[in-house]
Order: sequence, then structure tokens, then C-alpha cells
Amino acid sequence: MVLRTRAALPGILAVVVLMAGSAACTVKSSDEPMGDRTQASGKSGAGTAELADASGTKVALVPGGAHPYFQPWKTAGAAAKKSYGLGDVTFDETAEWDQQKQNNLLFTLGARGYNAFGVFGVSPTDINTTFADLKSQGFAVASLASCPAGGRNEADFCLSTDVELAAYKAAQAAIEAMGGKGTLVHLTGNNVDANTQLRMKGVAKAVSESGGKVKLLQTITDIDKDLQTAQKAVSDLLAAKGNQIQGIVATAYNPAVAAADAVNSSGSAAKVVAIDDDAKILDSIRKGSVAATVVQNPVGQADLGAWALALLQTKQCTMRKPGVIVDSGSFVVTKENATTYDGDRKAKTKQLKTQFAGELLDCN
Repeated sequence: MVLRTRAALPGILAVVVLMAGSAACTVKSSDEPMGDRTQASGKSGAGTAELADASGTKVALVPGGAHPYFQPWKTAGAAAKKSYGLGDVTFDETAEWDQQKQNNLLFTLGARGYNAFGVFGVSPTDINTTFADLKSQGFAVASLASCPAGGRNEADFCLSTDVELAAYKAAQAAIEAMGGKGTLVHLTGNNVDANTQLRMKGVAKAVSESGGKVKLLQTITDIDKDLQTAQKAVSDLLAAKGNQIQGIVATAYNPAVAAADAVNSSGSAAKVVAIDDDAKILDSIRKGSVAATVVQNPVGQADLGAWALALLQTKQCTMRKPGVIVDSGSFVVTKENATTYDGDRKAKTKQLKTQFAGELLDCN
């Protein structure tokens, strides 16, 4: 899923660039030697975004529920604990996508001593209340991989994929693979989800830019519940309209995997562009049955999120603009860069860390 289908974003997420004030923070990436510290900004200032002592910071990374997208948070969180000297990092999720159950989990974690939270809220319309409650207890809070609805974010910051831009990139790649003309089908998640509406908007924008050469034949929603639901929808689609379809763009995880499998097994000539980097999708790209995929940056969300949360929780830094929204990045992967794209994601994460240090954080 360009990232999940159960929570919403209020609008087009863009990397937020703030004018740096008189002080800038220095930052060291976890893979740089201690002696190689560079200024994150050309402006003068003594503040530093290098964690002095984060041993008292215990970070909880809490998705809204079980989904393959969040699995990289586990390993990234464990690596962040070691890299930044954090007291602990845990990954915890509820069995169901239920906001009250997530709230109960968050407050239980707080009672267990966790004091910094990276949260993917279940309900985008209600999560701000949860964020405000957590912050009232003195906890640092980040909204990761999804931002609250309504244009207001009560967390310290939101680090998430710009889902409209990611869908636009995916549709552009599909249209290019189609030779710039023909009929396109869009497979996506829950119709009532604001994220889905943004993805639909991104795909429609790419289609409109074709000058009428590409027609959006159908948008199929509500098929990211599980892989079986997506597989049936794609099978029915190809059986009914397969000979009319030149391209398929999937902007949710399960439909992407289902489309890759179906086109590969059926011999369909439709050009598929998927989302995320599931092993089946990457293998299909190498074989040529999938033209491209658009991947997100879950590792960067967890790593950067844990680092920034520790700086906030230790009171070493504050946010210059509380609630700021930052795009964590999306990347088009084709056969040409299928073995190297992760380097682009790592470079994006490093650039975002420099942006946080130089523009978004105000450090002592």
C-alpha cells in the first residue's frame, strides 16, 4: 500500500521547508565517524542535534494494526536503539484496527515507562485527541506513516509518504510503460479513506496530462483488506475486461501483489505498476512481468522518527513549528535500478535528518 488504506491524510503532503532561524543544529548520521561532524546549515549557532545521552528515552513504535508495511519498523527500531544509545525501542501493535484498543495499548506502554511514541493512528479524525493526551503526560509524540485529518497535527511532527505524489508517480510510470496511450485500471484501498481519495486524485492527474491518449477505464476500491480479496478482484477484472486493458496501476499493497501474480500467471500483456517492494513484486520486475513499483521509506520513518523523538524527549531540542508535516519520500523502481534503489532511500533519510537539524529543530 502506498502505505496503508485505513488512515487518512488531510491533503497533499509536501516536504515542509521552514526558514532557519539564527541558530542551526549540527547532526551526525549513524554511519559517520564521530570526528566527521558537519554543519547542517550555513547559519551560525551552537545547538547540536547529536544526542548527548538518550539512555533515559524509551521509544514505542505503534502501528494501527497488523500490515506488512510496518514490518521494517521492527529491525529499524532495533538498529536505532543501538545507533543512538536509546534506553529501549519496542514495536507493538493491536490485533485489530480499532482506535480505542490502540489508545489502551499506548497508555499501557506509557505506564511501563515508554516516554516517546511513533504512532500510525487508526482513526485520522480521532488520533489528535490521543496525541494531545500523550503530550499532556510529557511524552514526545510523532505521527509516522500517516497524518491526522483536518489539517491539524497535535503530534510534535508527522513524517509520512505524500500519497498523492506517490500515486501520481506510479500512474506516470504505468502510462510510460503503455507507450503513452491506451486504457488504464487503478486498484486501490478503502473508498472512504482520505488516503485513497488522494491516490485517486494523483492517478487522475497523470491521466489528464496524457491529453486524452490514456483513458481511466475503472477504479476498483476496497480490495486491500487482505490478499484473497485482492486476488479475487483482479481475477474477475482480467476475466471480464482483460482484452481492454493496457495498464494497471496498484496503489495499495495487497492489490499490487495480486496484480503482479495475476499478470504473471495469465500471460496478460497489461503493463503493471505496483506499490512497495514485496519480494514477489521485485522478482516480477526482474522478470519483466511488472514494469515498475513505487516504494516508500518505512525504515527512514522509524529511524529518523526514533532519533527526533529522543532529541525532543531529552529536551535537547524542540520543534520550531510543532505539528510540521514532512514527506518521507517515494521512489520509482524499475528493472534498471531494482538492485540499487535502497541507496536512494538511505540518501533521502540522511537528507531529511540534515533538514530536521538545520531547519525544523531548535536545539540547545
